[in-house]
Amino acid sequence: MKTYELMAIFKPNLDAEEVDKIIEKINSTITEFGGSVASVDKAGRKKLAYEIQSFRDGFFATTILSLPAEKVAEFKRQLRLNENILRTMFMEVSAKATV
Repeated sequence: MKTYELMAIFKPNLDAEEVDKIIEKINSTITEFGGSVASVDKAGRKKLAYEIQSFRDGFFATTILSLPAEKVAEFKRQLRLNENILRTMFMEVSAKATV
């Protein structure tokens, strides 16, 4: 399993409890796909550089996770289907170089 980082921007009209529920749903989807969640960092509500779906700000959350490679495409599809997520960035975390 590879390690990935997921940064998601949620709609700003959600309250904190709804955002927590969505994050828990994402985490349960990861475990259903045979992966694991290492950490979740909720950065809070921030202003966006440009409008996304006519919103000027959003709630940011970053998740470090491990997922089998064959499940990545299906996981990304599940994220796109969630209408409360404005934007996601999903990338592989590489090992840090040693000097």
